[in-house]
Amino acid sequence: MKKIVLLLFLLNTAFIFAQKEVTGVVKDKTGTPLPGVNIVEKGTTNGVSTDYEGGFTIKVKEGATLIFTYVGYSSVEKSTSGGKIEVTLDESGGQILNDVVVVGSRNAKRTVVNSAVPIDVINVKDVTTQSGKLEINELLQYVAPSFNANKQSGSDGADHVDPASLRGMGPDQTLVLINGKRRHQSSLINLFGTRGRGNTGTDLNAIPAASIKRIEILRDGAAAQYGSDAIAGVINIVTNDNVNELTGSVTYGVFNTNAKGDFLPGTPNTKGFRLDQDGNGNSYGKDQDFDGGSVKIAANYGTSIGSKGGYVNVTGEFLNKNKTLRPSYDFRKGFGDAEIQGVNLFANIAIPISDKTEFYAFGGSNFRNTDAYAFTRNDGERVVEEIYPGGYTPRITSKINDNSIAAGIRTETSGGWKLDFSNTLGQNKFQYDIKGTLNASLEENSPTEFDAGGHSLLQNTTNFDVSKNYADVMSGFNIAFGTEFRVEQFKIFAGEEGSYTTYDTNGQPITDPTTQSAPIDPISGEPRPGSSQGFPGYSPANEVNESRTNFSLYTDAELDVTEGFMVSGAVRFENYSDFGSTLNGKLASRVKLSDHINARGSISTGFRAPSLAQIYYNLRFTNFNASGATEVLLAPNDSPVTRAFGIEKLNEEKAVNASLGLTGTFGDFTATVDGYYIKVKDRIVLTGYFDASSLNLGVSEAQFFANGVDTSTHGLDLVFSWKKTYDFGNIGATLVGNINDMKIDEVKNGNLDADTFFGKREKAFLLASAPDSKFGLNLTYSKNKFDGGLAFTRFSKVVLVDYNDEDDVYNPRLVTDLTLGYRLNKNLKLSIGSNNLFNVYPTKQDEQGNTEAGGYWDAVQMGFSGAYYYARLGFNF
Repeated sequence: MKKIVLLLFLLNTAFIFAQKEVTGVVKDKTGTPLPGVNIVEKGTTNGVSTDYEGGFTIKVKEGATLIFTYVGYSSVEKSTSGGKIEVTLDESGGQILNDVVVVGSRNAKRTVVNSAVPIDVINVKDVTTQSGKLEINELLQYVAPSFNANKQSGSDGADHVDPASLRGMGPDQTLVLINGKRRHQSSLINLFGTRGRGNTGTDLNAIPAASIKRIEILRDGAAAQYGSDAIAGVINIVTNDNVNELTGSVTYGVFNTNAKGDFLPGTPNTKGFRLDQDGNGNSYGKDQDFDGGSVKIAANYGTSIGSKGGYVNVTGEFLNKNKTLRPSYDFRKGFGDAEIQGVNLFANIAIPISDKTEFYAFGGSNFRNTDAYAFTRNDGERVVEEIYPGGYTPRITSKINDNSIAAGIRTETSGGWKLDFSNTLGQNKFQYDIKGTLNASLEENSPTEFDAGGHSLLQNTTNFDVSKNYADVMSGFNIAFGTEFRVEQFKIFAGEEGSYTTYDTNGQPITDPTTQSAPIDPISGEPRPGSSQGFPGYSPANEVNESRTNFSLYTDAELDVTEGFMVSGAVRFENYSDFGSTLNGKLASRVKLSDHINARGSISTGFRAPSLAQIYYNLRFTNFNASGATEVLLAPNDSPVTRAFGIEKLNEEKAVNASLGLTGTFGDFTATVDGYYIKVKDRIVLTGYFDASSLNLGVSEAQFFANGVDTSTHGLDLVFSWKKTYDFGNIGATLVGNINDMKIDEVKNGNLDADTFFGKREKAFLLASAPDSKFGLNLTYSKNKFDGGLAFTRFSKVVLVDYNDEDDVYNPRLVTDLTLGYRLNKNLKLSIGSNNLFNVYPTKQDEQGNTEAGGYWDAVQMGFSGAYYYARLGFNF
């Protein structure tokens, strides 16, 4: 052992004495300095990044060659044999797999192909200008191998905030960062048969796509590095910092209403219909060939502050998207994507204080008005004929406010220590207004619109992070440590009285059921229900104002033992004020097998704290399906009702992650293949409905949040990328794929009936969090002023269970996207294209109205709105 250590010391010493110091500057073709350019000594992991003024200093071997890469620019190689190096980078497709990343490692020299864990780096500027995707979730669905998200219908709040996931895990098992800082979650919790049932998540669509430079997706368990929620991985959004450039676009698009595929053979009219002006669903306009018309206007501009690299970069987006209306079982129901009217603002600021110190801040505000269909009411129990003859579709409209601000100071000491102190504040507020509805207990005197209350989540996070890189320890050693303090607050606020109250025959609120009773429905012979139909309002009894704190300490280190062998480790301690402490660790390594191939792997433990919404959320609602309606109480976890059923206090989810993969770079071709295993114990789920009719609660059923199941997931991620320049043009091809197999190892139902606690239907929702496989082939071509893209995405079969306890099988689907672009001049570019070019729909289900949302499809695979056609005018000044 001593001989090995001595040999390593002598080799390292020889390397140090053979080094020389090289300086230089990197600019774009306009002469503007480029900060953050990745510079790596060819054939090694030795590298640096340019400073605020594009300058750099690096120690390299005699005769070394440097490789310069930057997101969105072509790479350049330069010899170090001369004096000071001056480099000019030209914009092109960029060298994504060689970009320095922020997430997954606190080593500023780490790139994607030499990292020990799988990381996707997505150049958002390229993707948004070469596709018709309007929102971040749509964009990531088709370019990231294991990311899944789509639109919902008839799923209450989930119609307004799309649940998204990595590797088939829950939406709340992926941590989202903005510029490396923790992003707050949405206050919404998904209750019905949607992806992420029983989970909260982060609203990625609240971040304007035009504000984003790149998105880094760490596909590996990272709770030991970043804390709670990082069981499936981490999404880090890096925002724009460019200056002296105005960029943006105006996009218009529509959906094809002609549903096809294995849709209703022989049905005389399968096109979409237009609801009447008040949206009640009682009359329809003429057939429409197109619907869901959308306009999106986006602009981004940056300007310099001072002469030392300071900047302010500002983004504004406006989105107006109409509903889509797709056929459902009796052609009278409202079913389709929600209407959205939104304004999105974001700013990113950095102001140098000295040569080594800068103040930074970033944040934004998102406001959305949304309008979505609820489940149609057309039976005797739900209809007051005087208001809605023959039935009606209530609409859940919402006002969503999402605001955030982060600020901090980062500096570097004379000894090379990098210090970063920051505070991040975020809040999400969700207000419900129910329209085209009624309170049936008020009969014909009922209003048709109610303020139903809502919920909010506030999160404040304070961080202090320290790191240092020792280039002269073996082949490089990076140490980092820090602390975090977080405060969270969850609220539910009540709506107006009519939204949650049942009234008696005299129009007075029922306070004593023994002396007061609701009017009797003449068709069903049952008392008419109270509260607003479509979504019941929150009452004062539902109101919540709860908070908690979290304190954590972490340390991680990376050691390049040699240029071909790296090891890293991390340990994190967390203490929550409501459930206690947890300690997690991670080990990872990368081995250079040859000049072109690396092997990498990791093993870690992780956790996810129960969200405040899962602990305290409560609601009394009507569960409506083809079999009729029942009144349900979703009891908070800390209530006597929950304890009476034997449901225990929520605790953290516990995870073990392992991954093993290979990366390869062969000239213009780059490949990564990574297998993974995720074991999660005590996953928090939403139970089925228990009989509560004997408890005198005024409802017939009750359900709860519980640490209910253990799961294990095996999977494989693939990313193959090739790009080549020929005389006839530039050609690129990328193949991404994910194979995912989740198993439910144990249902922890205690003494409760297993089929009721978490039965076949609930299991199917969990296992269908993502298709078993998804593969995407993206082809690009550009020549002079013209460019084009063709993408094929295949989703595997998905199986859900309907209200008749029968399997709803959604067969595999292949979706084709096409885009064509032409640069009109140096400032303007016109693009046209189609998402889902061939108008593919999910498999049609039976006509008994047993799917979760009451349409022919559940929220699976690529969604249910069909082909989308668009035109975009992009500008750059």
